[in-house]
Amino acid sequence: MKEMEMETEKDMEAPLDFELEDPLLSPPVPTKKRGKGIGLDDLLKDFFKEKKKRNEREFKRAKSRICYNSDEDEETAHLSELVNQCQQKMQEIGDEHEIPLWGLHVFGNQKAPPLPLGSLELRSCKLLQSLLNSELNLVLGLTAEKGETFFEGLLINGWLSKLVFRCGHVEEHLAVWTFNLMLYSSKEELRASGCDFWCAILPSRDEAEQPSLKIDWFPSSVNLKQALEIYGYLLDSSSVVSSLPEVVHAASDSDCRGPPQNIRCWIKFLTACCGVRGTWSIFSTSEAEEFLGVIISLFLDRQLQGLYSLLSECMVAIVSYFEDQEWNISCAEVAKALASRLPKDLNCLRVMECISGVDTRIKQLKREVAFQILINCLDGKLTDAEQILAWLMSIDMRDKTCDYFKVYIHLALAENWLFSNPLVEEKPLILEMWGAFLRNCSCQITNRELSSYASKVRNKASYILQSTIH
Repeated sequence: MKEMEMETEKDMEAPLDFELEDPLLSPPVPTKKRGKGIGLDDLLKDFFKEKKKRNEREFKRAKSRICYNSDEDEETAHLSELVNQCQQKMQEIGDEHEIPLWGLHVFGNQKAPPLPLGSLELRSCKLLQSLLNSELNLVLGLTAEKGETFFEGLLINGWLSKLVFRCGHVEEHLAVWTFNLMLYSSKEELRASGCDFWCAILPSRDEAEQPSLKIDWFPSSVNLKQALEIYGYLLDSSSVVSSLPEVVHAASDSDCRGPPQNIRCWIKFLTACCGVRGTWSIFSTSEAEEFLGVIISLFLDRQLQGLYSLLSECMVAIVSYFEDQEWNISCAEVAKALASRLPKDLNCLRVMECISGVDTRIKQLKREVAFQILINCLDGKLTDAEQILAWLMSIDMRDKTCDYFKVYIHLALAENWLFSNPLVEEKPLILEMWGAFLRNCSCQITNRELSSYASKVRNKASYILQSTIH
């Protein structure tokens, strides 16, 4: 009985049939441990086996390259040829960067200024003597030895001009002293104050607003030209401008090279002198023409770009200095002089940009200068308007040897010459020829032409054609 009961208990403790099928309830079968580890011989065998496979793959690749070696040589040669052609084109484009920008050395080495007026000359001034003998000197304690220092103080504070107006007289020594300070002093206060003094005492066009003033000594064009020579001005009538070194940033080789600090006062004084022709005729017609050429040439010095407004004001003043019966002849003379001295490069276009304004004379000067420079670019062989336009029309823009830089210069000059020109209305043929040249520039130059000036010519001509030709 007991044995039967024990077997019954074992059967009851045994798992059911569905429990045997559940993997969660059935314990995992223990895995047999690896009885033996990987040996060094096995590792070496695997290494050499992989190396053999790698060598076989490399051999197959080398064999395939040998089979196609001749085809690759042809492709490489063709690619090399394309690269060489591309490099040549890029070299041609890169050469355009060697074309210099506008800019000239307008001033060279400066010379020593004239000896300043000594204190002995100033002591003889009646104005100083009257101040020494006045009751005011009891407070000032002024002596003759301090005369120059005293006058400098009056000049800087602006009292000197008020004193001479009160006296109604500017003595010769005082006039020369202030003039030399204005043009040659190295001190900013003295040269600026000297310039203000002279601009104040110059008679205006309307004498009713200014008291009469007697001036014993007045500077002439000779004094102004002498100052330019001392400043080292290079572009005189005898200079060959095309042989001068062109610069982008003019670097001074020494302290005495480059535009002088006093050039600002020189320009201001020249502007003031041109505004008094209604009262005095300071310059002759030929001298005014020469000074107009000087002012326009100063626009070409990059170191004087800060004086653009001052130069423009002076240019307008000189242009207004001429009488009506003088202007047409003088305008042509100034244009011819400039054209003969300017190099045939971007400096011509810089001049065109600077001669700007709404005044009728300024527009006429701009047209005449552009016309004379264009004639000079053609070596003076063509002087008639129709001949010049016929020559421009004959330029083949599709020619690979075409110099698009020169074409761009000619196009810009012709535009300034014909813009608002009465000649266009008088001769309709001029307008037709001008339109034909513009169409050649805009249509014959393709987009495949990589030259930057080719695209500039094409774009500029297209713009002018759309805006002016109807």
